[in-house]
Formats: sequence, structure tokens, C-alpha cells
Amino acid sequence: MPDEPGDLPDLERRREELYRELSQVGDFRRGSLNEVRRKCGKPNCACAQPGHPGHGPQYNLTRSENGRTVARHLRPGPELDKARREVAEFERFRDLVGQVTEVNEAICEARPAAPPGSAGGDGSPSPTRGEKGGSGPRSRRRRPPR
Repeated sequence: MPDEPGDLPDLERRREELYRELSQVGDFRRGSLNEVRRKCGKPNCACAQPGHPGHGPQYNLTRSENGRTVARHLRPGPELDKARREVAEFERFRDLVGQVTEVNEAICEARPAAPPGSAGGDGSPSPTRGEKGGSGPRSRRRRPPR
């Protein structure tokens, strides 16, 4: 990304464009769609023959929740089509967020640092590098009741 002072307005314009695109993102959900074929395990079934692909296809939406993989079976037709659109929209959302992050990092690099002693954007003095704010004085320990 460019980081010359003249590029800052261009970067800010690009960020605004990305924010507009983000506002257009529709319904989305995390996960991935999988087409699954399986063998039923019955020895006389056609799926038990060598080279047979198995029963199906069946469609599952899988995602991770609290460290565990959760799968939801989807029926072909409107339910599956809806899930495909939502998963694709999540990919679009994730891509846009990545682009916004990159542009914001470039803006932070391109924006000149405030001179020492000047106020920050909110009116508070900007912290000096390397200083710790620390906490106030410690409270005194109370004696236990008798």
C-alpha cells in the first residue's frame, strides 16, 4: 500500500467505499457445505460393491462451535440453495473485513504522528511512549471484625 502523505485521502476514500460495500452484505452464516456419500453397511446392498460411490449425495453444513464440529443435514432444494447463498455471503463479508483491515493499517502508517505535547483526537494529552499509567495508591487492608 502507498504511504506518502498525498495517498492518505485516497486511502480514506477506499475505506469509505469498503464500508459502503459492507453495509450491503446480506444474511450470512459461518461454515462450509459438504456433499457426502456413504455406504450403509448392509452386505447385500449395491453400495457394498467395489466402485459403487455409496448412497447420496447428502449435504451437510459444518462449522465449529465451542471447539467442536457441528454438522447440520440440509435437504436438496430451497434449504440447500439458501445455505449456499449464506455461506457465500459470509466469504464475501470476511474478504471485505480483511480489505478494511489492510486499508486501515495503511492509513495508520500514512497519517503523520502528532507533535509531542499536542492533544490527541479526543482532547486528552497523548501518552508518551514507554510510560506506564499504573494504578492509584493501594487501599489499606482492613482488620477482620472481632
